[in-house]
Amino acid sequence: MNKVILMGRLVRDPDMRTTQAGNPMARMVLAVDRWKKDQQQTADFPSLVAFGYTAEFAEKYLEKGKKIIVEGRLQTGSYEKDGQTHYTTDIVCERIEFAESKGGGEPKKDEDEAGQDLNVPF
Repeated sequence: MNKVILMGRLVRDPDMRTTQAGNPMARMVLAVDRWKKDQQQTADFPSLVAFGYTAEFAEKYLEKGKKIIVEGRLQTGSYEKDGQTHYTTDIVCERIEFAESKGGGEPKKDEDEAGQDLNVPF
């Protein structure tokens, strides 16, 4: 089973792109708190990627500093650049939820949201 659940704050606003097939894609980085054995707090910064409706949701509602819960799967890959192989590890987001109510559910841009249900499964 490949299942990842993380809670943290976005390091920056989602970076929106379009796939070669023309579908929306959002790239994000999440700051996730972690406690070391010596009781010192540190953080991990996993890369997130979302596609389709989940990417559109991220673009519309998420911004730097927003605390979210992400449910998804771990995906690794590699690519060649300048003759060197680079390895990647991403969390592919299947579901994104707000982890705090402060400003949760409010679009970050002025848009009409009549009838928008934020609790639909992604």
